[in-house]
This record gives sequence, C-alpha cells and structure tokens, in this order.
Amino acid sequence: MATRDAVSDLIRGNIDAIILCTLLDGDNYGYEILKEIAETSGGEYEMKEQSLYTSLKRLEGQGFVESYWGNETQGARRKYYRITKSGTVELTEAIDRWIRVRNIIDRLLIRQDGGAR
Repeated sequence: MATRDAVSDLIRGNIDAIILCTLLDGDNYGYEILKEIAETSGGEYEMKEQSLYTSLKRLEGQGFVESYWGNETQGARRKYYRITKSGTVELTEAIDRWIRVRNIIDRLLIRQDGGAR
C-alpha cells in the first residue's frame, strides 16, 4: 500500500485545481479550505497550511481567485477567497488535463483484464 507521503506527492501537482474546486462551493477562508479538503479526501490527504497560502497567492496573481477581508462579527478578521470567472475556466481545463493524464497512466499501468501490468 502506498505511503501517505507518496500519495501526497502525486496530489501535489494538482493543488491549485483542488483549491479552485473547493472554492466552487462558495467563498471561504484558509482554515475552512484546509478542513474541506481533508474532509472531502476522507482524511487521506491533509494539505499543509504553507502550501495552501502559497497556492492561494499564486492563484490570486494569475487572476484565478480574488481575496477580501470579512467582517469581525465572529472574532478575528478573516481573509476570504473566491474563484473568478477565469478561475472557473482554468479549473475546467485542469480537470480535462487530469482526465487525459489519468487515462494515459491507466493504459500504461493497468492491463485490459484489470490487473497490473
């Protein structure tokens, strides 16, 4: 069975798409994005906080997300992120790339009878 680190390495190249997909459900702030990703993965993947904020900064610089400060009605002021229209287009393209790569890897690693090569 693959180690958690090996799985994380395979996921790492898709972090931006995972974040964009999470933001499709609505605006959110860092901790809640991390929590959503962990819950959606069934606890099998937990993104590191530093990786999240590095990706959010990159996505914002590319115009795929935008941020704003929420109000302080419930404690500390939080920075929220939302996906932009161009972010939605990028996510669609990222999903298409993922499906194409997954199909290629499946053909390379899995025999037609379903067993490993």
